[in-house]
Amino acid sequence: MREITSHVLTDFHANLTSVPPGGYATHEVMNQATPLVGHNAFVGDRLLTEIAEREGISWARGLLTEAGSTVASARVAELAHAANRHLPELRTHDRFGNRIDQIEFHPAWHELMSLAIGQQAHALAWTSNQPCAHVARGVLSYLWNQGESGICCPLGMTYSAVPALRLQPDLASIWEPFIVSNQYDSTPAPMNQKTGGTVGMTLTEKQAGSDLRATQTTARPAGSRRGPGETYVIDGHKWFFSAPHSDVFVTLARTDRGLSCFLLPGWLPDNTRNQLLIQRLKDKCGNKSNASAEIEYRGALGWLIGEEGLGIKAALA
Repeated sequence: MREITSHVLTDFHANLTSVPPGGYATHEVMNQATPLVGHNAFVGDRLLTEIAEREGISWARGLLTEAGSTVASARVAELAHAANRHLPELRTHDRFGNRIDQIEFHPAWHELMSLAIGQQAHALAWTSNQPCAHVARGVLSYLWNQGESGICCPLGMTYSAVPALRLQPDLASIWEPFIVSNQYDSTPAPMNQKTGGTVGMTLTEKQAGSDLRATQTTARPAGSRRGPGETYVIDGHKWFFSAPHSDVFVTLARTDRGLSCFLLPGWLPDNTRNQLLIQRLKDKCGNKSNASAEIEYRGALGWLIGEEGLGIKAALA
C-alpha cells in the first residue's frame, strides 16, 4: 500500500508541471459580464452630459467629471461590496451596561460617505452661488447612486432638510453650517466636537404610513413658552426611522394645536444624549448598507420649526 501511494504521489507531483498558469480551470468562462469599473459615469453618459449642457451647469463640469470617475472606480465598487456584506449593527449598551444607542458600520461605509460628502453630493445646492446649483447637485446624487445607493439616503435627507431649517432662521444659523460642511465626521459626539454632520428624518409610524395625519407621537412645551423656535418634550414611537446615526433629525409630533414639525438633535446642548432610544434595526430587502430603525422618544427634546399645526407643510418645505 505504501509503495502504491508513493507511486501515485510521484505521478501527481510530476503532472503539476503541466497545469497552465491560470490554475486548475475546469472550463473556459464565457458570456459573463466584466466588472463595470474603470470608466467615467458622467463623461461616458451622453444623455447626462447633454442635460448638464442644456441646464447651464457647465461651471460644475470639473466636479461632475471627478465624481463620475470616482463612482465608477474599482475602489468604490470594492467599498460598496464590503458595506453591503458587513451590515450595520446596533449597540444599545456599552460593556458596562450604559445605554449608548450607537450604530456600528464597516469602515467601507464611512469611506464612501467621506468621498461623497467631500464632493458635496449633500450640499452643493446650498453652498454654491452658481445658477442651477440644484440641478448640479441632482446630477451628483444620480452619479453617487450608481456607486452605492445606500449612502444616498442620508445625503438626500441632509440636502432636503435645509428648506425646513430655514423656516426657523435661529435654528438654521446654528445647524446649517454644520450639515453643509464637506468634511465627513463619523464620531458619535455632540455637534461642538465634530467637523460636520448629517440629518435624518423620522416621520412614519405603525398606524401612519403615507397618512401622516394619523401621527400619534405627542409634544408639549418644555417650559412656559411655546411657539416657533421653542423647546418641546416629545413622547412616542416611530416605525421607520431613517439614518438613526445622524446628528440631528426632522420629526413630526402632535401638540394640542395639531401636527407640528420639530428639529430633534441626537445630543443636547449640555452634551448629554437626547432621549431617543433605538429599539431595533430594520431587516430590509434593499438599501441594506444604510441603517433604518424603529425608535422611541421618551421625553426627548425638540425645537419647533414653524407654527404649531403646520407640521406637514414645514417638514416638506
